[in-house]
Amino acid sequence: MTEAATRLSMTTQQRRAIVVLSMAAVAAILLVVTAVACGYRINLTPSEPLGLWRIIPLHRPAAVDDLLFICPPETAAMQAARARGYLRSGYCPGGVAPLIKTVIAVAGQHVEIGVSVSVDGRGVSSSSLALRDGKDRPLTPFPSGIVPPGYVFLHSAFPGSYDSRYFGPVPISGILGLAQEVFTYVP
Repeated sequence: MTEAATRLSMTTQQRRAIVVLSMAAVAAILLVVTAVACGYRINLTPSEPLGLWRIIPLHRPAAVDDLLFICPPETAAMQAARARGYLRSGYCPGGVAPLIKTVIAVAGQHVEIGVSVSVDGRGVSSSSLALRDGKDRPLTPFPSGIVPPGYVFLHSAFPGSYDSRYFGPVPISGILGLAQEVFTYVP
């Protein structure tokens, strides 16, 4: 084989490789777009098990013990949380990812925030408050009070979770649906 033929052969192999890689990339992109359109999300935060989740439409008012996907509101507290790295990038308003949290109180319920959280006088398990985050920055608990109409109070049992203990109730308008585990694991 001559040197010119070898160069031509390598060029043909490189073209084939580029075509195959391009097709694989397009297939991967289509798979991701289809998964997102069908409500599938990947959770990479420790507040809930890591892995593949699905958003199930919620055709009723949110209730206590519902595990939800919810977009946090664009508030000063959320902007500060984003700046501190508590919230990941995503498609919710403010450019953050939806939260996966459990509803522990709905409109009209009284939430007391002290050393831990209680709702209507009943203690919430795994709700101790942290005074400082993992980087030794101060955390300020949200004031106690009644959950207003159109809002829910969210919680995660994960000790380092940033939830309503710190940012308060969130509007139900941000609810994307129920969070359903598809393929998850707890590290």
